Amino acid sequence: LALAGCATGPNANPADPPEPFNRGVSTFNDNLDKYALKPVAEGYQDYVPSPVRTAVGNFFSNVSDVYSAANNLMQGKPSRAAEDTMRVAINSVLGIGGLIDIATPAGLPKYKEDFGQTLGVWGVPSGPYLVLPLFGPSSVRDASGMVVDRFMDPTTYISPWYAGLSLTGVRIVDGRAQLLGASSLIEAAALDKYAFLRDSYMQRRQYLIYDGNPPSSDEDDQPQPDKQEKQDMKDQKNKDDDSATPAQPKAG
Repeated sequence: LALAGCATGPNANPADPPEPFNRGVSTFNDNLDKYALKPVAEGYQDYVPSPVRTAVGNFFSNVSDVYSAANNLMQGKPSRAAEDTMRVAINSVLGIGGLIDIATPAGLPKYKEDFGQTLGVWGVPSGPYLVLPLFGPSSVRDASGMVVDRFMDPTTYISPWYAGLSLTGVRIVDGRAQLLGASSLIEAAALDKYAFLRDSYMQRRQYLIYDGNPPSSDEDDQPQPDKQEKQDMKDQKNKDDDSATPAQPKAG
């Protein structure tokens, strides 16, 4: 009840106006994860050999490099787009369809760009924070970006449709298995898991959009005083200091 009150009271987060709805979706996702997704991911981790899991992760990582390259190009980062493209070419050909990551040891960095970040680079505001069923933390901007990324994902066009759907299921389970340790840490450390995930997500997205150099505070956006204004402020400060200093008695 206290958390629900915070959602609509004076302590409500202005970036999260639909917080009561989001908390409801978050509870649904937590229950789905607890009773279905997490047990499957734990079984996947326990019974699928590590080399196989690594190959599966490499395959989907290689797929993500495809739309990462496109987004880097749209963000005006041609060198990064070229590196992503080289990663796809090397891992797809020499890495047996992306099952082996050869590009990373060869010195090609891994970028994780999506269309939500591209919209942010273009100046589109994030809009309200959203929790999506099954997908979890997002925003209006990032949810829109997910749709575009889906069209740029090569696995979208796998036929027949049930093969593509099966591949998506494997992708979800593999991704969840990689987060088993992190989810346990969050559950143990966070007093309010919902608020912790929301704030972490929003900060992380800001960090990614600015390539690791986000504005430090709102003060960075304020206009700075010009040279004359700075001098006037300095003169006024000196006057204030002089008036605050008590007069020294003359030597008799």
